[in-house]
Amino acid sequence: MPDAVQDDIFHYNQAAWDRQAAADCEWSRPVDADAVAEARLGRVLARLTPGPLPAGWLDDARGLDILCLAGGGGQQAPLLAAAGARVTVLDASSEQLARDREVAERENLTLRLERGDMRDLSRFADASFDCVFHPISNLYVPDVAPVWRECCRALRPGGRLLASFYNPALFVADRDPALLEQGLIRPRFPIPYSDLEHLPAEALAAKRERGEALVFGHSLAALVGGQAAAGLLIAGFHEDWQPRPRFLIERHLPAFIATLAVKPA
Repeated sequence: MPDAVQDDIFHYNQAAWDRQAAADCEWSRPVDADAVAEARLGRVLARLTPGPLPAGWLDDARGLDILCLAGGGGQQAPLLAAAGARVTVLDASSEQLARDREVAERENLTLRLERGDMRDLSRFADASFDCVFHPISNLYVPDVAPVWRECCRALRPGGRLLASFYNPALFVADRDPALLEQGLIRPRFPIPYSDLEHLPAEALAAKRERGEALVFGHSLAALVGGQAAAGLLIAGFHEDWQPRPRFLIERHLPAFIATLAVKPA
C-alpha cells in the first residue's frame, strides 16, 4: 500500500479516535483514584488484555523508562507511572492524550505526552526505553512491520516489548446479527483483512458516515513473526478471553493475544 494512502488512513483514524474519546468510549475512561493508589503499592499494573499480565512479564516497573505506545486514554500509562516508571505516552489522538493528562494532574503523576504515529518513533533516540507497552491498537494500521522495527530500535538491549492484539480469527467471521441469533459462525473475510478492501462499498460508506475508525486484521505471521523479523526474541505468548463477548466467535476462542518480546543484549 502506498505511503500516501497509509498516511491518509492515519489522519482519518486520528480524527475518528478524537471523536470516540470525546464520546466517552470504553477505552477513553480514565482509571479512578483507587486504582492509582493500588498501583502505588505495587498491587495493580497496566493490562494488555482484560486479565492480569502473566507472571514475570513486568512484575516491577520501578525506575524503568517505559513507552506506552498508542496507549492513550488515561488507563495504562497512569498506572505504570504510579507503579514507579518514567512513562512516555505516544498516541495519535489528542483527546486520548487529554485523558492521560487529566489523571496525571488529578493524581500528581508525571507523564510525557506525545502526539504521533506508532509507525514512526524517530523523535526518540535509539535505545531510549527499557520497555515498550503496546496495548491493542495495531489493528488501526495496514502494515505492522514498521511498528515492530521502531519498537526494536527504541528499546535498550535486554529491553522488553509487551504487545497485545486481537486474535486474527475475529476478523474472518461474518458479524450479521441474524447469524448470531441462529448461533452460526460463517467465515466471510480473508486474513489479512482490510476494511478498505473487503467491506462492501455500502458498508464502508456507512462506517465512514458514522465516523468509525478503519481497521485491519493482520496475520499471526505479521503480528508475531514480524517481531522476530524486526530483531526481537519472542519470550512469552498469552491468550485471554473476552469477558463480554460481542460476537459469537468470541464465545468459542480467546479474543486476545499478547506477546512478550526481548531485544537481544
